[in-house]
Amino acid sequence: MSKDFKKIEIVLVENDIKSFQKPMEAEMTGPIKHFERELAKIRSGRAHTNLIEDIQVSTYGQPPLALKNLASLAAPEARLLTIQPWDKSIITDIEKAISLSDLGLTPANDGNIIRLQLPNVSSERREDLLKTLGKKVEECKIAIRNIRKDFNNVIRDAKKNKTISENFFNRLEDVLQEVTDKFCSQADQMAKKRETDITTV
Repeated sequence: MSKDFKKIEIVLVENDIKSFQKPMEAEMTGPIKHFERELAKIRSGRAHTNLIEDIQVSTYGQPPLALKNLASLAAPEARLLTIQPWDKSIITDIEKAISLSDLGLTPANDGNIIRLQLPNVSSERREDLLKTLGKKVEECKIAIRNIRKDFNNVIRDAKKNKTISENFFNRLEDVLQEVTDKFCSQADQMAKKRETDITTV
């Protein structure tokens, strides 16, 4: 994470907290976005349309399209996903794409809607998912703290070179901690929500 940081140019202006806070928040959004993508990969037993929305479907002899662009997706029950194609004639194309995907689910259709029943998750599998989740949230927070360290070095150097005052340095340190806490807490909330998904099926 820190490596990318070197590309950022921060011009510290005495009493202008925003010039410091904005680039820092922009940087810290990176690990959060990455964590979000990692969370989507952790399959709980609970049905989520994001499990299937990006499945590539070949239709009409055209290049494949993501399923979300061809049908209405829903999760009406904890372990059920439904797919309603906007054009019924492509229902077999969608079924084929699901069967070829790595989901390991068998689609069933009534001519209008495809239903996907998700299997029960064993308690061992649940434990594994929670461990993975714990690891991923920790990685996210480490990346955030590394960014804090980089920004802290910037203000330390500025104070040492007397380009900012001691007073402003102290204020920036407070802002640095506040923003770091905010992003770490955001990661925790995201993890908590996913943990609920994993444990309440």
